[in-house]
Amino acid sequence: VTHSIMSAKEWQPPDKVEKLYSVLAGNKFAGVNRPTAGARTDKAVAVGSAPIQLYSLATPNGQKVGILLEELRALRAAHGLDYDAHIVGLGGAQFDTGFVDVNPNSKIPCLVDRAPTDGGKPLNVFESGSIMVYLADKYGAFIPKEPRRRAECMSWVMWQMAGQGPMTGACFGHFFVYAPPNVNRDYGVARYGMEVKRLCSVLDQHLATRKYICDTEYTIADMICLPWFEIIRSTGYVHSSGMKTRDFLSVSEYSHLNRWADMLIARGAVARGMLVCRKHGKPWLVDDRFRHLASKV
Repeated sequence: VTHSIMSAKEWQPPDKVEKLYSVLAGNKFAGVNRPTAGARTDKAVAVGSAPIQLYSLATPNGQKVGILLEELRALRAAHGLDYDAHIVGLGGAQFDTGFVDVNPNSKIPCLVDRAPTDGGKPLNVFESGSIMVYLADKYGAFIPKEPRRRAECMSWVMWQMAGQGPMTGACFGHFFVYAPPNVNRDYGVARYGMEVKRLCSVLDQHLATRKYICDTEYTIADMICLPWFEIIRSTGYVHSSGMKTRDFLSVSEYSHLNRWADMLIARGAVARGMLVCRKHGKPWLVDDRFRHLASKV
């Protein structure tokens, strides 16, 4: 079936964008989206005893940081690396004063490092890519030290932040699942569905001759790219009709990308990291379904 999205009249913008806001009614996040930043509720964030305080949710952006923290914890267990994980929902908690103090952009994930290397006051770090580079540099792991290889790793980190994440979530995922049900979604789904497939093709072709994104070295480039691919190849973004993104985008056709994802998911730290801030800060400590992951390498 060929879908038509053509209108009899050419679209014309009003004189101000505010006159279009009414069409957002029915959007899943319409109740919290506003064109202004800043705190809305006077409430502090939770604080634990660990050096690192993570404020997150088990979405792809949160999972990236969860994976790295668990990999670092496993690697440096003898050195006492630990963190507290606090769930921050997307229904308004991101606009509490305590959270905005940590991240003025009101997005998860963000963290507070209460033991920065300079010995100074606690350091706030936000944006998932920035957090991952910061932690990898601080602990000297999962980021190449040699300049040429580091540049390659950083290129893929930026590729994920600028392309794979926004195109998959804010663009394709929004139109496929979250846009108001009475809006014709064909153009948005086609435009961004095509782009998500192109991005999958980029990574699939790159991995055809490499074990990891940076060849033989497992890095933050792998950790940051995995969650946004995992959401479209598993049970994420299911339309109300029952159509699954993995079928809609034919995700199984990316054989090299799926081989790489299967390999990473088999790692204990990755499996735990994907769960961080899913109903509990560290679900494998309290949920019997995941207790077997506590000691998995």
